[in-house]
Amino acid sequence: MSKKQTAVEWLESEFIKLESTTGVHGIMYDLIEQAKEMEKEQINKACYDGYYQEGMYDVRQYYNETFKAK
Repeated sequence: MSKKQTAVEWLESEFIKLESTTGVHGIMYDLIEQAKEMEKEQINKACYDGYYQEGMYDVRQYYNETFKAK
């Protein structure tokens, strides 16, 4: 099974590609990590607010199954 990417993970992979040719400053990696945390919170909120009823499905389980490599 291939791992799905969030938009932030895709952006991170594009920065990594650029790093070898144009250089990416270290601060960008800090910003990417902050963006990943924000995105994770947004996914959690969206699950609770709309798609899943609280208690029926563990949002952390959904996030890990969807976005974490197995």
